[in-house]
Amino acid sequence: MHKILVINGPNLNLLGIREPNLYGTQSLDEINAGLCEMAAENGVELEFFQSNSEGAMIDRIHSAYGEASFIIINAGALTHSSIAVHDALKAVNIPVIEVHMTNIYAREDFRRQSFISPAAIGGIFGLGPAVYKMALQAAINMLNNKR
Repeated sequence: MHKILVINGPNLNLLGIREPNLYGTQSLDEINAGLCEMAAENGVELEFFQSNSEGAMIDRIHSAYGEASFIIINAGALTHSSIAVHDALKAVNIPVIEVHMTNIYAREDFRRQSFISPAAIGGIFGLGPAVYKMALQAAINMLNNKR
């Protein structure tokens, strides 16, 4: 069975209460529950990891080596500042899909730079919580060679 690791970075634990005008009212637990249903229907295993710490995220990415078949990541603000997260993703050589609930390319200038994108095979941006399900479906398709 394929294992897909879903990583969420800083402040995403506050989804549902954090700027609902931008991120909506769904909590991270609610988003994850929807992903679990989808994973069960498709015969894949999911693991969720959220941290507000860059080092903890890097450690989890490292430990995914040899364990995860795919990574879906919303690195939050670390997207725009962490070369170390980029390097960790490149080092483990696991396919990555980058997601963001908002369109980072239509927001403040500093959010338009992603250090994650060059390490990812693709990205889904700006479509709210649905980006996670879209990324999961894409990962399942790729794992099943249905590009």
